[in-house]
Amino acid sequence: MKMRKSLAFGIAFLLLSLHAVAQQTRSLSEQIRTVQVIVNDDPLLPPVAKLGDRVEIGFDELSHEYIRFIYKVEFCNADWSPATEIFESDYMEGFNGLPIEDYETSFNTTVLYTHYRFAFPNEDVRLLLPGNYRVKVYSDERDADEEPVLEACFSLLQPCMSIAGEVLTNTDIDFQQRHHQISYSVNFGGQRVVDPARELRTVVMQNRRWDTAVVNLPPNIQRATGVEWNHRRDLIFDAGSEFHKFEILDVRLNGMNVDRMAWIGEQYHATLFSNAPQRNYTYDSDVNGGYVIRHTGDEENDTHCEYLFVHFLLQRPQLLEGDVYVCGLWDNGSPNPECKMTYDEKTGMYECGVFLKQGYYNYQFRQFVDGVGRTALTEGDFYQTKNEYLILVYHRPQGARFDALVGYVILKN
Repeated sequence: MKMRKSLAFGIAFLLLSLHAVAQQTRSLSEQIRTVQVIVNDDPLLPPVAKLGDRVEIGFDELSHEYIRFIYKVEFCNADWSPATEIFESDYMEGFNGLPIEDYETSFNTTVLYTHYRFAFPNEDVRLLLPGNYRVKVYSDERDADEEPVLEACFSLLQPCMSIAGEVLTNTDIDFQQRHHQISYSVNFGGQRVVDPARELRTVVMQNRRWDTAVVNLPPNIQRATGVEWNHRRDLIFDAGSEFHKFEILDVRLNGMNVDRMAWIGEQYHATLFSNAPQRNYTYDSDVNGGYVIRHTGDEENDTHCEYLFVHFLLQRPQLLEGDVYVCGLWDNGSPNPECKMTYDEKTGMYECGVFLKQGYYNYQFRQFVDGVGRTALTEGDFYQTKNEYLILVYHRPQGARFDALVGYVILKN
């Protein structure tokens, strides 16, 4: 069933490349916006919850027409490929392919949309195993064998192993300059691990970024009770700089970091103050790329917030290599074609406009070359930058059929 169109975009909506973000929450339709996975009612938490905790998935469809959406749950391996060695009854109790029955149309907004939401566990579905889950939403039951309109990814944790670590500014390649280095250890906590190199899968991410994630790096120290990663050059990350931020609580007023608001055609437009690469570190409190949907009233945010075009500006000479994107967790920090910036020789700036829902947002400019984003030439790299490093540890004992998420920690410097 084809999605009904209710809005002519000022810019073309382009979908994320499948190979780059196959493990990420994303929209797969121009009609679906603001796909969120919210753990325990906190929109700033990573999509990792303890087994049995509340995980809510929400999204907007850009019309006031009811669409019968259904969702299907699949269990994934540590690398987010489908887990083919277990049955559906192994990882969930209840029914797959159920309709989303909680929905509400937007109120008094210029862009019409309907907000849909559902959560786990619910009356019909209970998830049973620790590990990775991908939820696919389809526009109609008849399309269940066709392309979904969105995918939402999250992980459920059963904490059997403990992780300790630190973020070092004295790295193996420089001393308090442009990098951070991660050192960490995993204690087996009584779990039987015969061959750590084969049984453990690990992921280390800076600010939830998959383009620079370090996956399945072998430990260099092994003991009977655990393993360690020390002085590994593979665990050195560009430090980056603090995220920029803006907030639009009222579309009639210039919010934080908003230069001007305008009504053009049938859309609100917000132009942010221009940014430029920093020469020196400047501290500014941020949420490491996160965002919160909200407006002045701070009530009924899901249905009372406007959609508008936000215009980003980066002032610097044109780069000779790669492309520049504006990034944040609202686009999974990936090179989303909608967020690709173009260079204007007259103004000497990179520019782009992104269709976003009203609220508070962090953002950063990155130069992408071969699928990896760098900040050296667009923001600057400073060892003082406050980042979050997520570490996930999966365990598949010999003879087991799935990867269980058994350890999780967030390191901060």
